[in-house]
Amino acid sequence: MKIALLQIESGADKMENLAMVAPLIRDAAAQGATLVVLPEGASQAFGQGRLDTQAEQLAGPFATGLRDLADELGITVVAGMFRPADTNDVGDKRLNRVYNTALITGGGVHKGYDKIHTYDAFDYRESDTVRPGEELVTFVHEGVTVGVATCFDIRFPEQFQELAARGAQVVVVPTSWADGPGKVEQWRILTAARALDAGVFIAAAGQARPDFEAKAGQPSGPTGAGHSAVVGPTGKRLAEAGYGPETLVVEIDTEETAAARQQLPLAAMRANSTMR
Repeated sequence: MKIALLQIESGADKMENLAMVAPLIRDAAAQGATLVVLPEGASQAFGQGRLDTQAEQLAGPFATGLRDLADELGITVVAGMFRPADTNDVGDKRLNRVYNTALITGGGVHKGYDKIHTYDAFDYRESDTVRPGEELVTFVHEGVTVGVATCFDIRFPEQFQELAARGAQVVVVPTSWADGPGKVEQWRILTAARALDAGVFIAAAGQARPDFEAKAGQPSGPTGAGHSAVVGPTGKRLAEAGYGPETLVVEIDTEETAAARQQLPLAAMRANSTMR
């Protein structure tokens, strides 16, 4: 399976972002990638205005634009977007919340995963404006089960273990990782740990770091730190981007997951554990 990770810096307008990523997706497909992963917030970056004003259902123009392109190219695309959810009272304000959705589209598939673990950490409260999802999602690509997670989900090993238990050999992770001291190091540790403890490939596409030439490593809020990566089921980093916009195209052998799980049978050990 050949996977492309498109590390981009999304802007404020979803249709402009669609026009920006379309040629990048075409180029990735021309390089042989059949699964193309875009970051969290590919439709609209965090910090670029209210999310509810451009939120759309899966029949909306951003989502269907990606579906049409994926169908034309014969590939599957995973991309972060936002869908209308509910209202939420925060202090004296009533906010229109959205779902933080990873769209999965192409090849007859058109559905979404709603981010379960909202980023309520480091003095930021994503749940004020984003309603948490409740359901795990997988899909089948080239006969391989692929799980989906988003950004802050990477800190919750049980989600990746359950996706593996449902047959996932690869987990794609659209991301907009906050930059700051130690944050890239944490990202590297977490992606490797989730690959190891679930016995899966991790294919994580992140937002590029805005103003990375001057501000890389400084606190940014959840607007991206780059460092998209593909990590194998033994924790080996197969490819990693830097801070700026970049495309990674990586071929993986999903049969490696069975070998890794045989050598390190953590799922069976957890099932047989007497610790409760």
